Amino acid sequence: MRLLCDHMLGSLARWLRFIGYDTAYPEPGPDRSLIERARAEDRILLTRDKELASRVPGSVQIRSDDLEEQIREVAERLPLRLVDPLSRCSLCNEVLVSAVPEDVKGLVPEGVRVRHHTFWRCPSCGRVYWQGSHWDKMIARLHDLDLPRAP
Repeated sequence: MRLLCDHMLGSLARWLRFIGYDTAYPEPGPDRSLIERARAEDRILLTRDKELASRVPGSVQIRSDDLEEQIREVAERLPLRLVDPLSRCSLCNEVLVSAVPEDVKGLVPEGVRVRHHTFWRCPSCGRVYWQGSHWDKMIARLHDLDLPRAP
């Protein structure tokens, strides 16, 4: 399942990426561009815009301003599951690739590089991820969403 969030749903797009979904989040632009991209890339449009949602078959209109409620709204309409948590770059949506400490020298604080042995890096923007305390908090929050795990 591939998703496309409109410009009003940046936090939702980031969290859907954390859950493991391929979630596009384009720059603000005309509705026509969103519609064309959803069709061309076979993506489900998630939007706050009621009129836009009515023009795109299969789209999901998001009503809430609250992030967790937005995730629940999506889960009520789509078979949302924990696909591959924290496997995508939260900024640019690329699938992360493994990296060793030598690969991230100068990209993360030296203390982090010494304490951790496993890293992931975005092949697009270069952002580096590791399993620190923030990672544990993210995993806990994902589990608190109470979504089923993908088989």
